[in-house]
Amino acid sequence: MVLKLGLPKGSLQESTFNIFKKAGFDIKADSRSYYPGVDDEKLKITLVRAQEMAMYVAEGIFDAGLTGEDWVEESGKSVRKVANLVYGKVGMRPVRWVLAVPENSKIHGVKDLKGKRISTELVNTTKKWLKKRGVTGTKVEFSWGATEAKPPHLADAIVELTETGSSLRANKLRIVDTVLESTTVMIANKEAWKDQAKKKKIENILLLLKGALNAEDKVGLKLNVREKDLAGILEILPALKRPTISMLIGMKGWAAIEVAIDEKIVRELIPRLIENGAEDIIEYPLNKVIY
Repeated sequence: MVLKLGLPKGSLQESTFNIFKKAGFDIKADSRSYYPGVDDEKLKITLVRAQEMAMYVAEGIFDAGLTGEDWVEESGKSVRKVANLVYGKVGMRPVRWVLAVPENSKIHGVKDLKGKRISTELVNTTKKWLKKRGVTGTKVEFSWGATEAKPPHLADAIVELTETGSSLRANKLRIVDTVLESTTVMIANKEAWKDQAKKKKIENILLLLKGALNAEDKVGLKLNVREKDLAGILEILPALKRPTISMLIGMKGWAAIEVAIDEKIVRELIPRLIENGAEDIIEYPLNKVIY
């Protein structure tokens, strides 16, 4: 059994490869390659645009694929949504498709769009969004790129993808509303999902990917402490569950503690640990945290 897996080429490619690397899969591809190598003989990977992924998965060209939930909805294709994986091009959070207009526009709400022109790549989803809100007479046109540059001369408004909003601000656009929030999603061909071997392979890949994502903002911490200071250290030391505590061989009255914690608190925590008697503190990165 070989699982045919589609991965996104373009803005999500680098972050996807990094997550797979932490999950234990070494993917090799140059900038022009669409058929990367991987150190797993049961995987055959192909790179395609995220916008096309649902089509290829639905048709059985791929058994499974990673793409944006937004592009699955936009495609209208019938696929199995297996799991959401929250990561993007620049961060570990959902992205947004937003309605944006020039800073001085008189459009302040969705009702103001009647009779206006919207430019976007997300045409079908935008039309559904407008219809649901009772807005008619709006022309929604497909944008082939440089969407932020189109208002006010080529469009009255845009629906555009944003993670930080910096590109919109640079083009003097303001956000009016959110059309859709999206995360990366693993989808599967419905027939492939019925194949138990392929289903198990997809589930195993997801287990490791989720473990890698769980570890993104975590680090491991090791430290030694005298038994008389142990209670005080445990009071200030957070952990995913409970710290691992063991006795130090050959050092009577000493204990070793190991925990996995949020990286963002370490800079405040280490000085407090030292003040309360901790010694020999080691901080180290984590590849996977599997609950």
